[in-house]
Amino acid sequence: MTDHPVFQALVPVFLLIAAGLVAGRRGWVGAAAVKDLSNLVFVLLIPALLFRTMSQVRLEQLDWRPIAAYFSAVLPWFALQIAGWGWQPRGIVLALGGTFSNLVMIGIALVGLAYGQDGVVTLLTLIAVHALILLTLASVALELAEARAASAGAAPSRARVLRAAWTALRGAVIHPIPLPIACGLAWGALGWPLPQVVDRPLHLLGQAFGPLALVLVGISLAHTPLAGRWGTALRVALAKNVALPVLVALAAWAWGLRGLPWTVLVVAAGVPVGANVFLFAQRYRVAQEDVTAATAVSTALAVLTLSGWMLVTDALAR
Repeated sequence: MTDHPVFQALVPVFLLIAAGLVAGRRGWVGAAAVKDLSNLVFVLLIPALLFRTMSQVRLEQLDWRPIAAYFSAVLPWFALQIAGWGWQPRGIVLALGGTFSNLVMIGIALVGLAYGQDGVVTLLTLIAVHALILLTLASVALELAEARAASAGAAPSRARVLRAAWTALRGAVIHPIPLPIACGLAWGALGWPLPQVVDRPLHLLGQAFGPLALVLVGISLAHTPLAGRWGTALRVALAKNVALPVLVALAAWAWGLRGLPWTVLVVAAGVPVGANVFLFAQRYRVAQEDVTAATAVSTALAVLTLSGWMLVTDALAR
């Protein structure tokens, strides 16, 4: 049991969340510090990770078929969830929760243990654009939703509409997610390696992102009353852990993918909710309790659902 890839990948995640829960319950980190720590992760650690990752991407070398297959299911599912939850910041964050996988912290370890280096190559191809597409799209949607909410009840003048659109566009571009991604891609397109004196600090900052983000989930659990939120959390978790892998499996099959690439995409879709969703909720101060509960439920549920998907894909991919 302890050698099972799902167990090996998920136990460290549980332990980091539990460490944060203990720190919060014992008062080592107060509720007031959560926002500051979240800002630290969002405006420093994530940009460092994204810039360094994207600076190593060569777009001309990517295999676009797995990417196209994955996002041909993910993007319509994201839009459908927004329609279901409602076009407002809370709905967008919850829809992101039902769409965004924890591919770095859980996915790489899980796929590496289960499918070896060939599986990791397919996953890294997806990771190269996973954040670029989903986080940028979510950032733009959130900025537009906030601009729309801010203008509610006002006279729908053309000047106000243009002003709101410009504010949303500027907020979406000058943002800790899309901006470092774009800068990293631009650097990679130049073909220049990062100087070691710059690359090393970026690497260390990026390494700190995953553990600190998961510890923050645990701290938030300790300081957040979750009574009455488990229904929403379960809905998000089922959308992420169960519905999305089905859609990705069908889309990847329709794109002609078989064997290991098909298996890796389905397993990647079944990985639980990524910590970035929690950070989005913290930054925009919306659905924080729901996302905290959803992350915990999705991670716990993944012990069963991921094991199930790995068994199913193994049987169907033969």
